[in-house]
Amino acid sequence: MAKAKVAKRPTRDEFVLEELGNQLTEAFQEKSEIVLTVWGWEETVRGQIVLMDSRTGKVHVMQKEVMLKIPFMDIMNVEYPRD
Repeated sequence: MAKAKVAKRPTRDEFVLEELGNQLTEAFQEKSEIVLTVWGWEETVRGQIVLMDSRTGKVHVMQKEVMLKIPFMDIMNVEYPRD
C-alpha cells in the first residue's frame, strides 16, 4: 500500500530562519499584532504571539479567543497588518 504523496516543506537557509526568528521575537516583545503565512494552511493567521516555546519549537499565537500552537519551521512569512 503506497503512502499519499504530500508536498514537502520548502527548505530555507540559516539566514532566512534567523531573520524570521528575529521578526517573531520583535513582535513578541512589542506585543504587536502580526499576520503569519503558515506552510500547509490555506488561511493566514492573524493574532498576537503570547509564547515562544523553545522546548517544543512552537509559537503560541492568540487569535481572538483561540490559542494556536504553530511549529516554527512551518512559518513561512511574518507581516504586520496594513489596516
